[in-house]
Amino acid sequence: MKYMLMIYGNEVEYNQNMTEADQQAEMAAYYAFGSVAGERVAASEALHEVKTAKTIRVRDGKTISTDGPFAETKEQLGGFYVLDCKDLDEAIELAAQIPGAKLGSIEIRPCVVFG
Repeated sequence: MKYMLMIYGNEVEYNQNMTEADQQAEMAAYYAFGSVAGERVAASEALHEVKTAKTIRVRDGKTISTDGPFAETKEQLGGFYVLDCKDLDEAIELAAQIPGAKLGSIEIRPCVVFG
């Protein structure tokens, strides 16, 4: 079963409170997690800061574009993994190893299989 593990954290805290050495150590931890997850990783990406985001809605046939994410939150989606796990327990076990879980949160959602 595929699960999307979405990594949420506070961009302001990350950018203001972490030294460059801290940021490099965190990236090394992400690379180490990639090694642990191994072939279960179906996809993964880091995202640019929310200031680069656009939210699109179509209302009455008109496209409306607004800056930033849809909801005001203290944590922002910073990246994700799609993992092919044997079950939810394995997805939870792996999510707990993602470095972002230490200061932020990891949301796990099963992927729908169509067909």
